[in-house]
Amino acid sequence: MSYTALYRKFRPDNFKDVKGQDHIVTTLKNQIMADRIGHAYLFCGTRGTGKTSIAKLFAKTVNCENPVDGSPCGECASCKSIAAGASMNVIEIDAASNNGVDNIREIVDEVSYSPAEGKFKVYIIDEVHMLSIGAFNALLKTLEEPPSYVIFILATTEVHKIPITILSRCQRYDFKRISIETITERMKELMEAEGVQVEEKALRYVAKTADGSMRDALSLLDQCIAFHFGKELTYDKVLDVLGAVDTEVFSRLYRQVLDRNVLGCIGLLEEIIMQGRELTQFVSDFSWYLRNLLLVKTSDNMEDVIDVSSENLARLKDEAKQTDMENIIRYIRIFSELASKMKYAAQKRILLEVALIKLCKPEMEATQDSLLDRIRAVEEKIENGIVTTMVHQGEKAAISQAHNQSKPEVPKAIPEDVKQVVQKWLGIVGNAEMPLKLYLKNAKLSLGGDNKLMMVVEDGVHYDYLRQDGCKEQIETLIEDYMGKHVEINLQPMETGKVFENSYIDLSKIINIEIEEED
Repeated sequence: MSYTALYRKFRPDNFKDVKGQDHIVTTLKNQIMADRIGHAYLFCGTRGTGKTSIAKLFAKTVNCENPVDGSPCGECASCKSIAAGASMNVIEIDAASNNGVDNIREIVDEVSYSPAEGKFKVYIIDEVHMLSIGAFNALLKTLEEPPSYVIFILATTEVHKIPITILSRCQRYDFKRISIETITERMKELMEAEGVQVEEKALRYVAKTADGSMRDALSLLDQCIAFHFGKELTYDKVLDVLGAVDTEVFSRLYRQVLDRNVLGCIGLLEEIIMQGRELTQFVSDFSWYLRNLLLVKTSDNMEDVIDVSSENLARLKDEAKQTDMENIIRYIRIFSELASKMKYAAQKRILLEVALIKLCKPEMEATQDSLLDRIRAVEEKIENGIVTTMVHQGEKAAISQAHNQSKPEVPKAIPEDVKQVVQKWLGIVGNAEMPLKLYLKNAKLSLGGDNKLMMVVEDGVHYDYLRQDGCKEQIETLIEDYMGKHVEINLQPMETGKVFENSYIDLSKIINIEIEEED
């Protein structure tokens, strides 16, 4: 006989075997016992939460000859026929491959025929959101007013894609993600029935990886048992099969990040890769570890929220004290962004290495939380007595020489005509045409060695424009028209990086400039 997967072998035979959906099971059982059965149901929720299983149980119960407390007896001809998949009263349709108008019209035509045996014909349409608009429209009238012996059960993982006209005709039941504890307990029961030895810690990790899906948990457990068939399934063996990393590694990596040890992080990543671990799973698990750190940092009473052992919880609390909440949030943000990129990345290792470097080097980012991290790093260095700015001896000498260098001496006498030009400079510039006015506004006035007016402008575009033929004469004409006397000027470029006050006399600081508004 061929092997049957665990999730198929242990599909619930009655409502008491359904785990994690008590709110739905209770409602449906009450409807059956009170004979208040609806004609259309919509089961929505994430994968592996029991939608199809409960739909089949409901179909079996409404057709059962001897129901017991709202559950099927499992012994009558109808129950056995439905369990074997041979009943003509339960019709399962996969909307992903039967999503056209013609497929739905076939159902509408069949609905008119009453069941040959049993009470109800139950149509279970899985992944109903895959139906086309035309198919939905073809189903509308029949879904609203089906014959008394017909029940529709629609199942979907994407309820937002279903038209409101369909939703309004159905009783909606939202399936919750199943808790880690519930999945663990169910797997423990099944392993006892199978005679397989499994560590509870291993079961809890499988349950956490399943992300609320009972079917995913059983599939992963099936895979782990097959890999280590005939041996006790331990936590380490589960990690090997799923390509995951022990939580102790996350603690080591976190401490390397806090020490800003890039080399240590890369070395630890190398170990993980050499062990054959799956990097996408590693990113997801480390993000979960950071989430736990944040929760511990937020409150002291997180034992019921964080699914870790008391030993690991104590370690989390100790590690959470070593940094601020904003810092942990920054780590989570970086790894959340990384997780979305890892799925489609050709070079996952490089992306992960860049993310680790970002954690250690907040200066690589310009965000607010990275800036706070940099400030904290400086404060830590100061507290530890580490000088944050190192100046080489050559730089010290250069700085000392720059400080000791004497600035240009202010002349004892400034020519009267130069004084007048400086005083009335704003008015002179105001009379200039564009773009000359723009360049003159940025010019600095000084005194040359021959006591002539010196105009200092930035080297580059400014100097290149003003040194053009006729430009100097144009400036002197502007001065002459405004003052009534001719004043000769010298044009001088200002080298990039030089400070004007350190090289030239700033006449605007010595002579009061008249503020004039010119039309």
